Amino acid sequence: MRGLMMDRPLLISGIIQHAARYHGDTEIVSRLSDRGIHRYTYAEAERRARRCAQALTRLGVEPGDRVATLAWNSFRHLELYYGISGIGAVCHTVNPRLFVDQLRYIVNHASDTLMFLDATFLPLAEKLAADWHPIRHYVLMCRRDEMPASTTLPSLLCYEDLIDGEDGVLDWPVLDETTASSLCYTSGTTGNPKGVLYSHRSTLLHALSSCMTDMLGISSNDSLCPVVPMFHVNAWGTPYSAPLAGAKLVFPGQHLDGPSLCDLFRGERVTISLGVPTVWLGALRHMDETDRSLPDLNRIIVGGSAAPPSMIETFEKRWGVRAVHAWGMTEMSPLGSVAHLKEKHKSLDEAAQYRIKFTQGRPCYGVDMKIVDGEGRALPHDGIAMGELLVRGPWIVDGYFEDAEATAAAFDAEGWFRTGDVAMIDPDGFMQITDRSKDVIKSGGEWISSIDIENAAMAHPGVAEAAVIGLPHPKWTERPFLVVVPKPGTPPDKAELLGFLKDKVAKWALPDDVAFVEQIPHTATGKILKTKLREDFRDYLLPVA
Repeated sequence: MRGLMMDRPLLISGIIQHAARYHGDTEIVSRLSDRGIHRYTYAEAERRARRCAQALTRLGVEPGDRVATLAWNSFRHLELYYGISGIGAVCHTVNPRLFVDQLRYIVNHASDTLMFLDATFLPLAEKLAADWHPIRHYVLMCRRDEMPASTTLPSLLCYEDLIDGEDGVLDWPVLDETTASSLCYTSGTTGNPKGVLYSHRSTLLHALSSCMTDMLGISSNDSLCPVVPMFHVNAWGTPYSAPLAGAKLVFPGQHLDGPSLCDLFRGERVTISLGVPTVWLGALRHMDETDRSLPDLNRIIVGGSAAPPSMIETFEKRWGVRAVHAWGMTEMSPLGSVAHLKEKHKSLDEAAQYRIKFTQGRPCYGVDMKIVDGEGRALPHDGIAMGELLVRGPWIVDGYFEDAEATAAAFDAEGWFRTGDVAMIDPDGFMQITDRSKDVIKSGGEWISSIDIENAAMAHPGVAEAAVIGLPHPKWTERPFLVVVPKPGTPPDKAELLGFLKDKVAKWALPDDVAFVEQIPHTATGKILKTKLREDFRDYLLPVA
């Protein structure tokens, strides 16, 4: 027997329609490239998204076509999110921080028919246009008076001209909710990036879940600033979850340095923001230097890579801002788990509470997790056993776009997705990443977590950033090697730093040596690029006792 309930598809267009109807006067604020501020409302955004959809149709875009964006977080980018997906096409957000060869590959692999781009990325597009064979038109996201006097891009159109040429009289089409909506490519450190193709259904379910109190807790009372770019995993889904909840949206554009973000947060009374640890370290430096707080900011969501415990504590203890650890992947839309305390944890002492906050958190409904050993056997969730982390759920990838080889390698026999992380899970479901499977250091018979050593080193007041890799050792196969970016002023020396670590990590996990560098390489999404570090130090000889 079937229930007698309406069968209405879960569609992305429904989100912006809801926001326009019930939160129509709520603001969307964008910082522009010239540092000016653009303001309008959800009602205006929905009208312009419909005109955008009409313009796409007039340019020959059909359902299933991939349309690329090469743009910062802004109101026009938001309109494209809804205009493209709303007509059944696929919004392919291109990450400009990828290497040139990767950019060349993903646009051709996706067979993008159009590309919308910010003026900032015009030189990049001009450089690669001859190699981007499928693209028929380029559209600069600007007004007519901001168009360049000359360009080598073929068929360059003006975004505002396209919008002004349409009347906005459009009924959003009713699509099958499993229709593809958007496409993001991973920023893998080896091989070609892999395409993750989201659906309307998966996007809606992810947005609904992310608004839950124990996840991101987004509501109509929030002023939300996604610092994480819209070109990376759809800004962690916030262009969907914020309008779904009716939160004010504040887009920082390309101005992501500490002073610019703090100024924007104060001016727009931002209550919640999301970004990678490097962003928050920059904001903390500015706050420390100016001794100015962010009075309206009550929580930041930290993801992308493990947050240094010292950073979480500084935000909370000095500035009164909850720094909430979250974890996920492009393949997971991306939200997987968030580190909120449960009621029973409130009676624990401060140190015990922080140990829970430093984990990657527990999964929301819709995400199943398990850890397995090298033979694929399930391990207990006892907070002690450590194994490969696998996940499954309704907004988790079921295969890579047009990549059968990568798909075959990414799943176990039961269809669980292999994350590539090594983790522990406790009886309450709190999961802690101990390393990437390719980064864990195998020394003698022990596995050493590079993340644990990095976090301990980051607690030293003279350390700005730290990374740990394994280097070959004649007796132990591998030993940990610590690479440090010191803070200006009085940087620590090797003996001081190793002495600092002695009571913070196991004796057998202490690094065998330390190198001081000016900067540590990062991936396009802000993660430490350990493949490059291993290459840089491949001829380095560890001291042998």
